Amino acid sequence: MTIILKNKVTLKYDDFYFKCTIGKKGLSKKKIEGDKKTPIGTFSLGNLYYRPDRNLKPLTKLRCIKIRKVMGWCDDIKSKKKYNKLINVSQKVRHEKLYRKDHKYDLMIVINYNNKKTKIGKGSAIFLHLTKNYRPTAGCIALKKKDFLILSKLINRKTKIKIT
Repeated sequence: MTIILKNKVTLKYDDFYFKCTIGKKGLSKKKIEGDKKTPIGTFSLGNLYYRPDRNLKPLTKLRCIKIRKVMGWCDDIKSKKKYNKLINVSQKVRHEKLYRKDHKYDLMIVINYNNKKTKIGKGSAIFLHLTKNYRPTAGCIALKKKDFLILSKLINRKTKIKIT
């Protein structure tokens, strides 16, 4: 089955509808790093990451990985080897911290955008993550925690997300 982004504020999966938010500047077929747009296309899902100090391991068929303080996601266009990959934040490259004070990444699923044949500058760190107030994101899709937990129970490793 496929998760479908409908009308920029709703995710649909089977008979379930979830309110969500997307990138501050809308959707784009030609995403570039830092443009605050959510990429258009159909993408597979990666691992589910969670903060074990704030959440129990979620009930899901996805592979779950505990977020540690040293984890980050490289968004440095100068780093060809690490761009759009999970890294240790001690490395001297620009990155998105996964272990944050706010609760956005307490639970998150990687949207597999630009990570098979990674193109530098085409966009990185596109996640399905949490929101408390539905403020626009930097390009990710965000849900309330309750909805994220329901969705994560329904999906599996073969689930795709269609963003149109």
